[in-house]
Amino acid sequence: MSRTAYLNGEFLPLDEARVPVMDRGFLFADGIYEVAAVLHGRLVDNAGHLARLDRSLSEIGIRNPHSAEAWERLEKELVERNGVREGLVYIQVTRGVAERDFSYPKGDVAPTVVMFTQEKSIVNNPLAEAGARAITVPDLRWKRRDIKSVALLAQVIAKQQAAEAGVAEAFMVEDGVVTEGSSSTVFIVTKGGALVTRPLSHAVLPGITRKAVLALAEETGLAFEERLINARELPEAAEAFYTSASAFVMPVVEIDGKALGDGRPGPVARRLRELYFAFAETSES
Repeated sequence: MSRTAYLNGEFLPLDEARVPVMDRGFLFADGIYEVAAVLHGRLVDNAGHLARLDRSLSEIGIRNPHSAEAWERLEKELVERNGVREGLVYIQVTRGVAERDFSYPKGDVAPTVVMFTQEKSIVNNPLAEAGARAITVPDLRWKRRDIKSVALLAQVIAKQQAAEAGVAEAFMVEDGVVTEGSSSTVFIVTKGGALVTRPLSHAVLPGITRKAVLALAEETGLAFEERLINARELPEAAEAFYTSASAFVMPVVEIDGKALGDGRPGPVARRLRELYFAFAETSES
């Protein structure tokens, strides 16, 4: 089955979808993206992703070309056309096509909209059974990480460092403090039993899965703290895990070559992964 993409109002075979050279997303990374999970052919926690898309576009002055309802109709049609039961829907909106100039183009330039799907194993991901390994790397990114920008070079470098180290994720560190994973939110469980993640600010992306996991923790009476995590705490943690739209809740069993706990996925991470799957199964979209 050939893959179908969506480009500026048309559903096209993926290999026929073309973006002009003068698109500002290509020239300047002047754009925003979002990724939502698909489970059993349904979108997971999609309202949060579309709200974050709208916020990110607003923060850099790009007109949102669709309402949330229109976005969801497009996502669902794309999922159906591609026959995706389990995987991801990707959305990218750039400032559009204009002569190359650093300042925003004058006039009403239409944003460029690109969408596609990817099949991905989420439910039976073997990494979740064994637990992921991670390394720490310097955080090289800009200062507005709360905006989900397509400018991802620093994350690409971090992810490549993780790949070369033979691990699944890189935890980024700035001034001795953990910011987030190269494509995820970082959580630890202290030996005292406290669930900890960094508070929201311009320094980190407001993770949609993060928000859901904290709500699930609160509903089940699991205490948590939102505070800075010193990088020195990582190897001493009882547990660690990371969250994202594609990983859901991923237990971490080793950081920088040091095993956490008994070297197996911990009970808090396992429980929150179970709870998140139950939440995803009842997603409205």
